[in-house]
Amino acid sequence: MAVTGPAELLATWEAGLAEQGAGRALLLHRAARPGEPADALLSAPLGERAADLFALRRELFGDRMEVTLDCAADGCGTALEFELDAGELAAARPGTPEGGLRVAEGGWSVRFRLPGPADLAAVAAARPADARHAGRLLAARCALAAHRAGRPATAKDLAHLPEPVLKRFAEAAEEADPGAELTLQVACAECGAPTAAELDIAAYLWTELDAWARDLLLDVHLLASAYGWSEPEILALSPLRRRYYLELCADA
Repeated sequence: MAVTGPAELLATWEAGLAEQGAGRALLLHRAARPGEPADALLSAPLGERAADLFALRRELFGDRMEVTLDCAADGCGTALEFELDAGELAAARPGTPEGGLRVAEGGWSVRFRLPGPADLAAVAAARPADARHAGRLLAARCALAAHRAGRPATAKDLAHLPEPVLKRFAEAAEEADPGAELTLQVACAECGAPTAAELDIAAYLWTELDAWARDLLLDVHLLASAYGWSEPEILALSPLRRRYYLELCADA
């Protein structure tokens, strides 16, 4: 993975200020895979995108990721702190069987692909009444080929996939793409109760990028004020040299 320069990262950050979660995730994925078409990024399996973002995080900020959450037990609320390894998580990539995921259940035979960001966005835009309908919409979008009782299934058939087929699809997708959702189980040191939390790498990385960008712009402001340099000139300096000049400004 090519390391994106500070000017490009600032441009990503600036564009992301006008976006929300899904838009920012796409911008970060584009930074992780520069030159990749947007439709390819939107159709990438969720675990592949997560692995790319963990790899980007590793390149930008290192392996060590500090995570803090509150104990979910009633009356506790203790702050739980632990660390994750971005390098290890970047290596967890989906392994889709050749030809896709195959499910045979109750007279149905369906071949699915793994869900991607575009599928989740489409399901969210449809605003299904409950989680069951959301799963059915997602499965219908990911179906590559389907037969019911030996005959090709229609679009109407796919819109009413039975619960056993949906369950088998969800299980097969989770097995093939375990990195699509990273759920953490942390035991509280105070009360001993387990707390479950899902780590959204896109949101985590955006928070870090936002703090980095604001700090860098402050550095640019201070050095431009002190030396009259332009932003491109300051960004062209290595972090070590920028810090050295900032120390000189503080000592002046």
